[in-house]
Amino acid sequence: MVQTALVTGATAGLGAAFARRLAADGYQLVLVARDRERLVELAGELAERHGTKAEALDADLATESGVGVVASRLRAADSPVDLLVNNAGIGLRQQFLRTDEADELRLLRLNVEAVLRLTHAVLPGMVQRRQGRVINVSSVAGFGPVAAGSTYSASKAWVTNFSESVDQSVRHRGVRVMALCPGYVRTEFHERAGIRTDGSPGWLWLQADDVVSDGLADLRRGKAVSVPDWRYKVLATVVRHAPHGLLRRAVGRPGGGE
Repeated sequence: MVQTALVTGATAGLGAAFARRLAADGYQLVLVARDRERLVELAGELAERHGTKAEALDADLATESGVGVVASRLRAADSPVDLLVNNAGIGLRQQFLRTDEADELRLLRLNVEAVLRLTHAVLPGMVQRRQGRVINVSSVAGFGPVAAGSTYSASKAWVTNFSESVDQSVRHRGVRVMALCPGYVRTEFHERAGIRTDGSPGWLWLQADDVVSDGLADLRRGKAVSVPDWRYKVLATVVRHAPHGLLRRAVGRPGGGE
């Protein structure tokens, strides 16, 4: 029986990598992003390459109407979704004292509220069928305040904690929820946010396809939290268990003054 996966933020980065990998694995796809043209282009590519059916669903998940459209699709009993990948998310270039409140609220709506609402929409059907998987893309940044003045890490801390908690409540019913926590990945994410990365060591960067492969493998293993690549596993352990005062001194003050 052919399964269906819904991927948010599907036109670039990890979302596109998930879409291509899942299409190759035989999934039918529902692709979600704001850019209708890019969605249709990706759907055509996947149909031509893998013969998969790919539905393009353009929606801005930072808006009420956008979340509502996707949530309705996830609740559709006649075409159930077997795997939800909550990948869409944003970061902000400036630290908290310099950001606009509207930008901070958009970050929360996309990184937190959309994840909550889409997971809430899909789980009842999965629990009823006693099968289904949810991957919430988080970040190693969520393991601690690793960037002074940034609210991105706080939003990802929520995603990881939320995923672990919900997984505990549904795994005995045949459903799994996993937080995928990569580090730096070669995608459009930082460029879109206007975040400079030229000072980051090359060895820190991961390839999107490798992150997706590791994440899906950990999902099959039953992990509630997946940290791809041994380098980030070590870093995540340090950040999670380092004394709080030591971590604060290591992070220091935000660049550029206040």
